[in-house]
Amino acid sequence: QVQLVESGGGLVQPGGSLRLSCAASGIFRADAMEWYRQAPGKQRELVASITALGGTYYRDSAKGRFTISRNSTKTTVYLQMNSLKSEDTAVYYCKYIGTTNWGRPVREYWGQGTQVTVSS
Repeated sequence: QVQLVESGGGLVQPGGSLRLSCAASGIFRADAMEWYRQAPGKQRELVASITALGGTYYRDSAKGRFTISRNSTKTTVYLQMNSLKSEDTAVYYCKYIGTTNWGRPVREYWGQGTQVTVSS
């Protein structure tokens, strides 16, 4: 059974930093790891992603401020967020794309979300 546990969210002042973590269990092979966010009344959007080979993608608003990384075993993915703005306020979700064992189909697995609030 796959389980993704996110942590690191909270309340921070504009200009501050937070580091989100997403610990995965039950994943045999992780092909990609992604962070999404969803603000109230808005659609969920991709913030950043990292592939198994280390290639990264950032949405324009995150470039230069956010950094996605993972540990060597690909069991934990991080999102370092600096220079936070009020518009970064959202629930942040991690997503793993991968398999649970040899020969199993590639699927998407989501975490439960962690709230990030940027406010003075």
